[in-house]
Amino acid sequence: MSIGMSAQVRQGFALIEVLVSVVILALAALGYAKLQLSGLSANASAMWRSKATTLAYEAADRVRANLPGVAAGQYNNLITPSTSTSACTLTNVCTTTQMAARDFVQWRTAVLNVLPGGSGVICLDSTADDGTAASPACDGTGSQIAIKVFWTERGTESRFVNVVRP
Repeated sequence: MSIGMSAQVRQGFALIEVLVSVVILALAALGYAKLQLSGLSANASAMWRSKATTLAYEAADRVRANLPGVAAGQYNNLITPSTSTSACTLTNVCTTTQMAARDFVQWRTAVLNVLPGGSGVICLDSTADDGTAASPACDGTGSQIAIKVFWTERGTESRFVNVVRP
């Protein structure tokens, strides 16, 4: 009788070692895949927030370009786009009211086209960082114009707010 292991037993241990190695390698690959997926998810979220930021700053530029309209209160409560937009041309100059309405319609259309479930409002609001797409919570007071951009991301509503103090 020999004290050492037989060749078959040694081969059995080798197969078990290989199997354990394969399982460990598979778990590491799954962990890496999960890490990649969470990175992609964060990237998508950053992309939507970047687009919302760009759109909010575009609206702020539109507001600042029409300071007489701001002074007249034309940007105090732009929640729903008007159905009629004037045909402003070089020969048919817009009034400040028409310019505000046209700015809002064009901007809101861009928000709808760029962001998933996108919507936005421009309003006078003393507490700007609140509200939802369904209820933007514009209180109509204060001296700051809030530009609120809403979109839906993975079933959750997101919001970006830009405040303009003309």
